[in-house]
Amino acid sequence: MRHDTLADVFSIIKNTEEIGRKQAIVPSSNLVKNVLQIMQEHKYIGKFSPTKENKISVELVGAINDCNVVKPRFSVDKSQFIKWEKRFLPAHSKGILILSTTHGVTDHQKANKQGVGGQLLGFVY
Repeated sequence: MRHDTLADVFSIIKNTEEIGRKQAIVPSSNLVKNVLQIMQEHKYIGKFSPTKENKISVELVGAINDCNVVKPRFSVDKSQFIKWEKRFLPAHSKGILILSTTHGVTDHQKANKQGVGGQLLGFVY
């Protein structure tokens, strides 16, 4: 039984990337698909596609140094992005924070442009 599918996905991707494999098989959910789409837009992963047994095959490109969920899922106001960047990312404009907003799952840069905050889900760099 899985308690946090997104944490499992980040763990599988990070471990698979560290051992040098080019493909990871992760559990599937709508949230996971949205997060993978954001990671793909920022070129942290390649293509991803569903498999037969309710999983997703993810092509890895070797661009991820670290990825993890943020627990508890803090509420982030649009004016607080710099504070959370300093806390979870290694340097300014290096990496992304992933948020769940009223406009869907997005990264902190798009949320800042849209002027919305949300729940902090995780980070990738």
